[in-house]
Amino acid sequence: MADFIIIEGDKAIFLPSFGAATVVVQPGDMPGSGHGTLSGKKICIEGDEQDVSVPGCMYMTPQYSIPGSGTLKIDSLASDQVAEITNTGGTAVILKGSQFNAKFEVQSPAQQPPPGPGSPIPDASPSYSGNGIFQTMNTKFQGT
Repeated sequence: MADFIIIEGDKAIFLPSFGAATVVVQPGDMPGSGHGTLSGKKICIEGDEQDVSVPGCMYMTPQYSIPGSGTLKIDSLASDQVAEITNTGGTAVILKGSQFNAKFEVQSPAQQPPPGPGSPIPDASPSYSGNGIFQTMNTKFQGT
């Protein structure tokens, strides 16, 4: 099914729910490294999603209510986000599609308030999984 092609500068919009963690999300910018261009911007190709990184996002969980921080990344694309036919330079282009799989990598763990005197207890999870969508400026060109 045809869908809009993602181009350089389009946004990766992360959804705030990452399993037990709630993240204060910020959008990521898609880099484009394809040979072709649309509207003067490079086309995003399969693999470009690996370069999206949004550091400094705060998070917490019901158990760890003292906020921590980490980095949002795209973990993998959904099957409807990789073109089967449309390519540039022999590499499949990225399509708007449904939802990509996202990862939140903890840099500074959220903490649980101590039950009594003492130090807060840090979150032991190194990462959380979630989802996101693409927001594109391209409203003309579609790929399949």
